[in-house]
Formats: sequence, structure tokens, C-alpha cells
Amino acid sequence: MDKILIIGIDGVPYGLLDEFSRTGIMPSIARIRGRGIFKKTKAPIPAVSSVSWTSFMTAANPGEHGIFGFEEIDPETYEYRFHSFSEVKLKTFWERKNRRAIVINLPQTYPAVPINGILISGFVAPDIKKAVYPPSLLPVLIKMGYKVDVDFSLARDKKRDFIKELRRALSIRMKLAENLWKEEWNIFFFVITGTDRLHHFLFDAYEHPEHEFRRDFEEYYRLVDKVVGKLFKKARKENVPAVVLSDHGFCGVRKEVYINSYLQEWGYLHIGDVSQGLKSLEPSTTAFALNPARIYIHLKGKYSRGKVEKKDYEKLVEELKRRFLSIEIEGDSPISKVFHKEEIYSGSYLDRAPDLLLLSKRGYDLKAGFREGKLFGTSHFKGMHTQDDAFVLSSIHLDFAEQPFIYEVSQKIEQLI
Repeated sequence: MDKILIIGIDGVPYGLLDEFSRTGIMPSIARIRGRGIFKKTKAPIPAVSSVSWTSFMTAANPGEHGIFGFEEIDPETYEYRFHSFSEVKLKTFWERKNRRAIVINLPQTYPAVPINGILISGFVAPDIKKAVYPPSLLPVLIKMGYKVDVDFSLARDKKRDFIKELRRALSIRMKLAENLWKEEWNIFFFVITGTDRLHHFLFDAYEHPEHEFRRDFEEYYRLVDKVVGKLFKKARKENVPAVVLSDHGFCGVRKEVYINSYLQEWGYLHIGDVSQGLKSLEPSTTAFALNPARIYIHLKGKYSRGKVEKKDYEKLVEELKRRFLSIEIEGDSPISKVFHKEEIYSGSYLDRAPDLLLLSKRGYDLKAGFREGKLFGTSHFKGMHTQDDAFVLSSIHLDFAEQPFIYEVSQKIEQLI
């Protein structure tokens, strides 16, 4: 296979795409699924874009590529920091196959590094000047008004402006894609992230047909469908196979669950100044959480203030596992499973993995942030990530024995290119 088109649609659940393609909202998707395969897939745990898209682009699980979330803390200073693209421990599948790639808006690729082709980083990318390779493309993006991400603050009180910005950002990104299509390439990888943003703040508009913004929600998906349709039309004209996929699913939020607040209440986590987060973590701490639900044991020798001895490790993780599974919120258990890292990861970077990982029941959004006096509650977020209902849609037959993980999809693609 000389060429392939890959379209990522961030955070789109299988069920939503199935419904919208059957009810006329997404006619292009309907045509594509009529010619190929359409299956559910699974995100790695935790189901966040940095982990999922890194798993896809490296065709590997997090224990092999080393990315377990958006952020980590420095084991010496306890300062929070975002992962950079240079911290990904494996090459991408297009690098391994020495294919010329055009990659637009792929999360966890900041800052942009030299590749055989063109790379425009996706979020988190605070400085667009460092998000573009080759740098000569930067003036073109600036002239177009290109944005890596939208202004989230609009979603609270100016939802119509927020939706307009989502539409504008996608339209500009599509114009860029049409221009770059003319370049030489073997892999054209285009990611839409506005869907994830829309879901976080307006997923209730999907769940409730009478919602004030239901029509706006559907209209954004019509635009997404139009963009996908244009790219597929270009691909079919040149006999290029195509794959569309999401990195995780989505559902509505019933309650947010504040994991570090539980650890505080149980006596495992001690913070000097809650406003400083883990930067003011005290030596008496035995466990802490990082977003979205990664539990780390405060081991002596691993962390500068760590106090837990290795001989006490197993007893502590089992104790914490029982604690988390015993949580009840209004008569319901928000945690469906608690995994030891060895149960879901393998590879050279297993030692960097969270010691425990929590998988929530649908509707319970697990968050590591601190909420003084609150173990659970609600906020302006209306949607949350899900792990087991992402999708893959392909014009070529990708043979899977069962519901695959996202990195198993890219393993199949790598075999073909």
C-alpha cells in the first residue's frame, strides 16, 4: 500500500456515530460504513487523548511508549509538568516504515520535531511557533488564523460563541488540509478535536433532544461529516484507502468523583496547602492521584519525600483497592474495576506506570483535583470520557478477532503500509 488517509475524530462514541449515520445527520459516514467495516474499539486506560493517540501513533501500549497521562509530577520537586513529544519512547509507525507523512492536529506531538513530511502539533500546544514543522509553514497558518485549540472559557457563559469558534476552527483546519493534500505524502493524518470539546461542555444536548443547543450540536456534526466526506472523496478519486477512528468514547456526567479528596479523608494523603496541589505534598503521604484516576504509591527512593518502604507496597495497594471498590455515592458504586499496573501494561517503562488505575462506571467522572470538603459533586462539565466504546471505520478490511484496542488498529495499518 503506497498511500493511506487516516482521520481521527476525538472522543466520538460508537453509538453516537451509529445513530447520526442512520438518521441522516452524517450521510458521508453512512456511505463509508456501507462500503467497509465499522466496529467498536477500546481506548487504553486511562482513556485520555494523550495516552490513546500516543498508543495509536506508536502502535504500542503505554508500558512500551511511556505516556500514561497528560501530566506527571517531578519526583524531586513535585511540580506538575505536561509531557512533550520528545518523551515518547518509541518511534511512530510512519517513522519506522520511513513513510512521508502529513500530520495535522495530532495530540501529544508538541513541540513539533523534524519528520519526513509536515507536522502540526495538536493540544496541548501553548506556543504555535513551536507547533509547526517545517517552520516555513508557520506564516501560512498565522495568515489563515489557525488555532490549535479553542477558548474553553466561552463554553461556560457564551455557548453560542463557543460553538461558532468550534466551527470556525474546523473550517480553517479543513482549508489547510486541502492545501497540504497537494504535497507529496504516503500517510495523511488529520485529527478533529472539536468533537471532544463539544462533548465536554454540551453532551447533554445530545442526550436530550429538547435541549436548547441540540440543533447546534447536530449542525456541528453535519460539518464534521462534510469534512470527512471531502477527504474521503479525494482519497477515492486517487484510489487511496482510508480509516476513520476515535481515541475514546463519551457519555454524560452524573457525578464528578474527587479521588484525592477520598485519599485525604482516608488518611493516605496529606497536603500543606491545597491551592498548591501536590507541590505541597507532605512526607507523611502514602498515596496520591494524578488525573484522571492514576494512583501512585509514595515510595521511598522514588520520590524525594517518599516514606513507603518496598516491603509495605503490596499490602498498601491491596488495601487501597478494597477502599476504592467500597466507595458508594447515593447508593451506587462509582468504581467498576481497580487494576494493578501489571494487569494492563507491559514493556520497558512499566516502572513509570501508575501503581493502580481506576475504571469508573458510566456517568461517574473520576478526577484527581482537590475539592475541599467535597468527595463528589457536579460542575460545568456535561460529558466524560469512556474507555470501551470508541470506533474504527475503514474502507479497507482490517481483520480483528474481537473488539480491538486502538493500538491494535494501528498495528494492522502498519502491516499494510
